[in-house]
Amino acid sequence: MAKHTLSNATDTGHIHVGKGLNQNALGVVGSTIIGLASTAPLYSLAATLGYVILAVGAQAPLVFVVACIPMVFAAFAYQELNREMPDCGTTFVWGAKAFGPVAGWIGGWAVAVSAVMVLANVGEITGQYFWLLLGNEEFADNRVVVVATSVVFMALMTFISTIGVQIGEKLQMVLMTIQIVAMLLFGVLALVHALDGSNAGSIAFDWQWFNPGELTSWSGFMEAVLLALFIYWGWDTCLALNEETKNPRKTPGRAALSTIVVLIVLYVGISVAVMMFAGFGDTGFGLTNEANLDDVFTVLGGALFGPWGWFLLLGVMLSAASSTQTTILPTARGTLSMAVYRALPAKFAELHPRFKTPWFSTTVMGAAAIVYYVGMSILSEDMLADSLTSMGLAVALYYAITSFACAWYFRDTLRDSARNLWMRGILPVLGGLILAYAFVQSCIDMISVDYSYTVIFGIGGAFVIGVGALLLGFVLMGIWSLRPAAKPFFRGESLNRETPILVPDE
Repeated sequence: MAKHTLSNATDTGHIHVGKGLNQNALGVVGSTIIGLASTAPLYSLAATLGYVILAVGAQAPLVFVVACIPMVFAAFAYQELNREMPDCGTTFVWGAKAFGPVAGWIGGWAVAVSAVMVLANVGEITGQYFWLLLGNEEFADNRVVVVATSVVFMALMTFISTIGVQIGEKLQMVLMTIQIVAMLLFGVLALVHALDGSNAGSIAFDWQWFNPGELTSWSGFMEAVLLALFIYWGWDTCLALNEETKNPRKTPGRAALSTIVVLIVLYVGISVAVMMFAGFGDTGFGLTNEANLDDVFTVLGGALFGPWGWFLLLGVMLSAASSTQTTILPTARGTLSMAVYRALPAKFAELHPRFKTPWFSTTVMGAAAIVYYVGMSILSEDMLADSLTSMGLAVALYYAITSFACAWYFRDTLRDSARNLWMRGILPVLGGLILAYAFVQSCIDMISVDYSYTVIFGIGGAFVIGVGALLLGFVLMGIWSLRPAAKPFFRGESLNRETPILVPDE
């Protein structure tokens, strides 16, 4: 297996021989497709729209707009850092270069934690919808069958991630096309039926849905924003594949911003159409009907698609399946980078000799997600649901670290131009502050037993799972720091502000 060392620095501060990943495998379109696939837009909106409406009522479209603001600001930070340091370690590398080894390591850990948690959830959705698509509701309601099916899908996507991003890109093109078509059809049909009066509960469009003054609960608003952060999460996959992308200093950043723009249009447009069609009643199709909370799209799919309802089920299943694969990709590359710079055992840096992919890191990520998912399923379905809610903490944390790292790393260049001041300083800091606030406020809210489905140690299960997973990172970091192989990293020798990054020159 190929291994890499910190050597061969050029006078320009870059490396001619990278980590060994397959270079020039992705273009702007392919990178954007993978970024979109990581967010699983169809499934994400279907699974969260009901809960967002429960939290803020008719202000759901406003929440989707507000939640995208820190995402865009964070994307600017990613873009600027990636131009300077297009390393697949992203937050880990940038955090370490800006703030030191501990911040970098915890940032990398937060990326891995969020990935494992979301993999468990999208894996389950893939397994459940597989049987719903086949018309077998008995199997879809059978926990053992669903868990077994989900594990098979997760293992399959781990294998696909191992044999190369180009194969994954072609697969994602097909899956994303089906998913986007299903979303657009759903939105158009909802709008048409809202206007033709076929549903007695339909309501007219109202600009007040975008009015912040109509919000009645700040804690409800913050809960909804955290949920919305989840449905935007995943666009940064584009950046984690930077070393396998054509023009690695520019293409990933452009793809990330393109991904966010597409998501804003889809989420706001479709949520408005759904609200117009379903209305806010607590019976039938009404969006405050508790029976509709878990999956608004499937509930409405029969009425909107008629005999073609299976196509929407297919779209949701493929949305979750594609996210399973594209979530593994960046996480495995993050641990590869950590191993290259001595922040993890060298085994994580090994590449497959034929496919040029981090086979060991990929396998470990897939296996960790499977073990976590099966373990949570055995303990409680409610714990699995709480882990998805708490995932937003890890996401907010590593996006915030990246945003602040941008401003601090480039602090000496902020006065060079107005562009630098805004793109490297003001906007990333604003994004970081919003995300940091969301993190702290959500931690406070999650302590309440009313916030979660489970109660652990007398407090909300979401808090215990989310904060506990992040604290575990400090424990593991401490254990690894005691190993002789880890000394160069924690002494700031293998990775610091001046360290040449192990990426190929253009």
